[in-house]
Amino acid sequence: MAIHELRIYEAVPGKLPALHDRFRQITSKLFAKHGIKQVAYWDVVVGTSNQLYYILEWESLAEREVKWEAFLADPEWQAARAKTEAEGPLVARVVNMFLKPTDYSPLK
Repeated sequence: MAIHELRIYEAVPGKLPALHDRFRQITSKLFAKHGIKQVAYWDVVVGTSNQLYYILEWESLAEREVKWEAFLADPEWQAARAKTEAEGPLVARVVNMFLKPTDYSPLK
């Protein structure tokens, strides 16, 4: 049974467009490079604004640990993050949680 990681990024005020650009042009490609399965990305339509929501799918927490650490250590990611944050951070706060489907969930 897969584990889904819900990640919520609260952008620094005025930085949500830059955060989207980084995900669109850099982060999503590096996730793919490291075998990180991306399920979906969302903007908030009604509710707390200035946030990016996304879900990643993992076979296990052990898989997540190995792949996430490899992603964070990737020199391409480190350089891209430094470049995109040259004028300050894009993300003010990150919330993440790991979810597993219930036995009656349509998504297994």
